[in-house]
Amino acid sequence: MSGTLNKVMLIGHTGDEIKMNYFEGGGAIGRFPLATNETYTNRTTGEKVSNTEWHNIVVRNKAAEICEKYLKKGDKVYIEGRIKTRKWQDDQGNDRYSTEIQCTDFTFLTPKNETSAMPQSAVSNTPTSKSITVPQNDDFETPVGDEDDDLPF
Repeated sequence: MSGTLNKVMLIGHTGDEIKMNYFEGGGAIGRFPLATNETYTNRTTGEKVSNTEWHNIVVRNKAAEICEKYLKKGDKVYIEGRIKTRKWQDDQGNDRYSTEIQCTDFTFLTPKNETSAMPQSAVSNTPTSKSITVPQNDDFETPVGDEDDDLPF
């Protein structure tokens, strides 16, 4: 295979509200932390071990505004995107690195009528999810949401 692939798929819970930054040209960037959990049983001790991994999610433009409006802390969401590492310098001139997930697609997994404090079994009994695909080209706007198609079938 001659090509390369940079693709990430995550299902997790938001760790905070979406932090928005708006720009003069009308663009926007939303950032929020996403927690994914791994649970396993230690073979030697027999105890359950749980690890949480935190991911920095970056969403752009209309998709960022949708996330800001509908995602709340603790909501379950599917994120698809690519990994990007940024290099910057701190106040002392030291090189610092930040790894982010540049979101290209997301699906809300927590139903609108449920709160994130509900038990998982109660949430899964009402499967209502919303999938959003983020356009790759930031120069145009794609309609996103509950628009009705005027199709005859």
